[in-house]
Amino acid sequence: MLQYLIILLDDTSASYCHYDNNNAIRKLISIEDLKAGIFYAMKENLMIQFVYPNYELPQEYKDVINTIDHSVIVSSLCEDSTVRENADVVVLNDVSTIDCELLDEEISYVFRTSKADLFANHSFVKQILGKVKRLNIVITDVESFCEEDIDKYKAVLSSLSEEIEKLYVEGKSPQLNLLTDRMMLDKMNNCNAGWENITLAPDGKFYVCPAFYYAQRVDGSETSIGEVCEKGYSIGDLNSGLEIKNPQLYQLDHAKLCRNCDAYQCKRCVWLNRKTTCEVNTPSHEQCVIAHLERNASRLLLNNIRKHGSFLPEREEIAEINYLDPFDKQNYDND
Repeated sequence: MLQYLIILLDDTSASYCHYDNNNAIRKLISIEDLKAGIFYAMKENLMIQFVYPNYELPQEYKDVINTIDHSVIVSSLCEDSTVRENADVVVLNDVSTIDCELLDEEISYVFRTSKADLFANHSFVKQILGKVKRLNIVITDVESFCEEDIDKYKAVLSSLSEEIEKLYVEGKSPQLNLLTDRMMLDKMNNCNAGWENITLAPDGKFYVCPAFYYAQRVDGSETSIGEVCEKGYSIGDLNSGLEIKNPQLYQLDHAKLCRNCDAYQCKRCVWLNRKTTCEVNTPSHEQCVIAHLERNASRLLLNNIRKHGSFLPEREEIAEINYLDPFDKQNYDND
């Protein structure tokens, strides 16, 4: 059931997830489509999340946006200081541009990073944890994760766990999606694009999520077989409404692997699913391995925190497992 409408205000709006947005040419959503999008959200009782570009919007747009309650997602490099300082989510993209002294403890941050940069800069990430309301780390090249990265990622998670454990002992409650989410959850808490949220793009059309909009081929060139799964598509527009083919495929109960999984913190990204497996409800090996490494690290962190005393509400123990990919579990169980 839909709950959120994400509105991309411009073609250069900040990316806050796995997809890249390298558009340099501005294309602001029309004021008519902005008003229609807000009206659609009101009619469908949807909460709105506006995703801002780095430049300051015209006053006319600000006035329309402020006619409704909403959340703001913006890059840390946005030129509009008022929007940036009052945002709900601020996106960080480059370690070199992050000033820890300027981070706001009342704001949630998203840190988009490649796996290599995360491996190299995780010590810097530890400095952020105690200074912000919440930190979400998004790995931008999940599909390139390989067996050689497993031990490296384990080491990163272990290092971050040590910092979180220390903060808990000091009486703080840091939130890091990779580790603390799984400690608090007792069921799946995924992105749920296409089911609980959809995106309105600057072209006035609806998309499953921003990634499906930015993945469109607009140059008219031919698409190779290897690019078929990466191609984006619309699911309707403001005039004709939504038209989601096989909408059940975006639901958890139609994802056979995911509905039986207990890596509850996994984003279960339908864009990554389609990009890597050509199916929106089937995750890639890489996405599963990463999610289970996080799950296992959360288990160890939870046990370590409890040794210091009652810092956490009572939660069901996270069971020990012998696999990193559900396919491996099936193969193991069938032997």
